[in-house]
This record gives sequence, C-alpha cells and structure tokens, in this order.
Amino acid sequence: MRWQDRRQSDNVEDRRNERMSPAGIGGLGALGLGLLMRGGSKGLLVLIVLFIGLKACGYDPVRLFFGDGMLTQTSSKIENQSSTPVNDERTRFVSTVLASTEDTWSKIFTEKGAHYTAPDLVLFRNAVRSDCGTASSAAGPFYCPADRRIYLDETFFDQLARQFGAPGEAAQAYVIAHEVGHHVQNLTGGLSGQRQENEASVRTELQADCYAGIWAHYAARQGMFETDDINIALNAAHKIGDDTLQQRTQGYAVPDSFTHGTAEQRAAWFKRGFDSGAISACNTVNDDI
Repeated sequence: MRWQDRRQSDNVEDRRNERMSPAGIGGLGALGLGLLMRGGSKGLLVLIVLFIGLKACGYDPVRLFFGDGMLTQTSSKIENQSSTPVNDERTRFVSTVLASTEDTWSKIFTEKGAHYTAPDLVLFRNAVRSDCGTASSAAGPFYCPADRRIYLDETFFDQLARQFGAPGEAAQAYVIAHEVGHHVQNLTGGLSGQRQENEASVRTELQADCYAGIWAHYAARQGMFETDDINIALNAAHKIGDDTLQQRTQGYAVPDSFTHGTAEQRAAWFKRGFDSGAISACNTVNDDI
C-alpha cells in the first residue's frame, strides 16, 4: 500500500496507556467518602494529597473516587498524548487509513445528498471500556453503535499475521474498513428484514465486508491500494471466515453457528464492493449470499 505522506485523521483516540482495575464505587468511592466524613480536616488533607498525586501521574481522581471507580489514565487525541509514542508507524498507518475512509464515505454520502459523520477510532491495549460495555483484546476489533466508535487493540494486527495467516498492510486496512462499514450501516439504518439471528448477523457482516470493498475501490483509484493489495485483502477475508476459523480451532465447521460468513462469502462480498464501488451492490438483505 502507498499510504505514506497522505492525510491523517484527527478522529483517533489513543488509550494505549490506559489502565483499569476492578475497584468500584463501593471500594475507592466509599474510601473517599469515608475520609471526608470521619477524617475531618485531616481526611480532607489526605484526599487533596491523593488527588494531586494521582493527577500528576496522569490518572483521573474524580472518576476514581466519585465516579465509576475505574483506575484509568486520562486519554486524549493522539496529538495530545504524551506518555505514548504519538508518531509511531502503526499509529500513522491507522490514522491514514481512517482518513481515507472518511474521504471515501464523505464523497459517497454527498453524492446522495447526505452528510457523513465520521466515527472515532480508539486504540487500546488489553481491555477497553465503551458505551457497549467493557471488552478485552480477545474480542477483536469492534464497532460500538452506542458511542459511534471503533475499538482496536493494535496487537490484533500481529495476531492477524501470525495466528490467522493474513499478513500485510492491506489486510490491516481491510479490518479497519470493515469496522467503518458497520458505522455506515449505523448511519443508514443498518439492515432490515425478518430472519433468524445468526443469518441476520452473517448478512450484516457480509455487507460490512462489501462496504470495505467499496473503500478499497476508491483507494485504488487514488493510488493507495495497489495491484497486489486486493489479493492480500481477499486472503484476510478468507482467513477469518467462520468455517476457516472453526476448522482451525476445533477441526470441523458448524454452519448453523456461523455469525460472519464463510471464507468464500467474505472474500466474495469484499470483491463485489471492490469491483462495483457502489452501495447498491451490497444488498445482502435481498440478494443471495
């Protein structure tokens, strides 16, 4: 991919230094209240010292003692994050791909007389809290419609290459574009129709794959997505098909349990979006999948 020296998105939030502990308001919150109630002026002094110390270390003392009790470092946009390398290559890559999806979908929405509101992308390590709940790295990248954010543990890219056999920047870009596809679904009303839960999930995921292909179509036009990149992205789509993953983990596939689609389906719908560059080609509600 030729992504260097292109526009980077401002909609990336860096939480890679955020730390979480299970302490809740019944623990540290109660401690804070107890110090105030029983300690008098001395208790207040202790609280002030703790507040200053925690703040100096980059933690949010208000949230810790009187909010949800989570011990978290305050997060900010990448350009304001001082405790994490803000200019590392992976961050630049993610920001550039996200910016490309913003340009692509803004153009498509404008042509349809609509306005595209870009999602934020949250980089994290180990675990993260979203409006959809707390998730660990094991959950993989996900989109939360409640807060319109994409959540990505950067180590997933390493897992994608080593464990799933899908290396390459185009494979990583496909993952980002797929999650952006879910955001597009959220903005446009998503999928409709009366179907079984698993089948509806598969159709939703395949449409997001198709939308990822639409992004790649425009990225190729701009010289960002090169000739070999389509094969790298197709390989990634194939490697994370439900049947491929189940065969790898348990030695057999159970079609009734599929939630994302087979390897063949995922690759086919990505290719369909790439070849057409049109939302109308991604009608997984009515078309055969």
